[in-house]
Amino acid sequence: MGVGGNMSVPSTKSEQNKNRLQRMPTSKPPFTIGDIKKAIPPHFFQRSLIRSFYYVARDLLLVSVFYYIATTYFHLLPSSYCYLAWLTYWIVQGCVFTGIWVICHECGHNAFSSYPRVDDTVGFILHSALLMPYFSLKYSHSRHHSNTNSLEHDQIHVATIKSELEWFYKYSNKPLGRLLQLVATLTLGTPFYWTFNFTGKNYYRFVCHFDPYAPIYNDCERLWVYISDVGLIATTYVLYGVALTQGLAWLVCIYVMPLLIMNGFIVLMIFLNHHHPSVPRYDSSEWDWLRGTLATVDRDYGVLNKVFHNLTTTHVLHHLFTTIPHYNAVEASKAIKPLLGGYYQFDGTPFYKALWRETTECIYVEKDKGSHDTGVFWFRNKL
Repeated sequence: MGVGGNMSVPSTKSEQNKNRLQRMPTSKPPFTIGDIKKAIPPHFFQRSLIRSFYYVARDLLLVSVFYYIATTYFHLLPSSYCYLAWLTYWIVQGCVFTGIWVICHECGHNAFSSYPRVDDTVGFILHSALLMPYFSLKYSHSRHHSNTNSLEHDQIHVATIKSELEWFYKYSNKPLGRLLQLVATLTLGTPFYWTFNFTGKNYYRFVCHFDPYAPIYNDCERLWVYISDVGLIATTYVLYGVALTQGLAWLVCIYVMPLLIMNGFIVLMIFLNHHHPSVPRYDSSEWDWLRGTLATVDRDYGVLNKVFHNLTTTHVLHHLFTTIPHYNAVEASKAIKPLLGGYYQFDGTPFYKALWRETTECIYVEKDKGSHDTGVFWFRNKL
């Protein structure tokens, strides 16, 4: 493959797609994080409080518009059209919820503004409204960024070595088993991760994001985990009051179903950005921060790129520089691609096809037979 600095970069998506399964280099890159930063014009690192709040206002306005349409007009439709209208509402509103989650995610990285207290306030309020523990996830997510693709220390979607596979994985490469796994993961993945640390780092004990004394957190972070829990309790109390006044069915249709769609997209986005046959995992003998960080994949979600604030299509850049705001990320990503060369990975396969393929091919990781890269692991599916 050669080294990344000497590689030509595909100029079109079709050329990138043609080589999408070609493995990325695992040798030490011929550039440093400082070299990458120099390739990005300085103004792309600037965060605008006004512009960030514009995107918050825009997304909340969309939520309000779709809520108004659903509550004002859906009951006037014939029953057959009414079911279709509600299904459409759940998907569309769920996508907008996902966009709001992306903004919360930026707040956790201090990419919303230059004022950490503003970022945390906005992130806490919006995250709590989406029934997510803001500070708890902020801290655990920072562990992920510090240890990306380390088999021992990454925090989420930790790859499984073949010898450690559970019994049920033997059904994963069969269509029915794969379908059931997808449905369960997309619907239960996020709450299971928060509550049971599902697919997270193995701490050899019960780990829960709602527990301030979980081993994920240090002493300075425990108070903020309590505050996250208070935010969730407050939101739950408000939702309980809404259910009493409007009815549980109303709450499920207006809020819960879009929330499930959002959770599904969050799992989907994280999974596809970090699972691909072309990207490796490293054990402690080989891992370093730059190579681990580069072993991620940008994806194309079509029109949803804009709705999701381009997080999925600029994920490589995001892992390199977490404070670059989403509205600068596309151009900043273009600026670093020539330098990264073969160390940059993009796959334009439609996300629904990619999800099925990656669920099929990325079941576990193991070393290549006879490989001299003793700490480099690749995804496999032969059981």
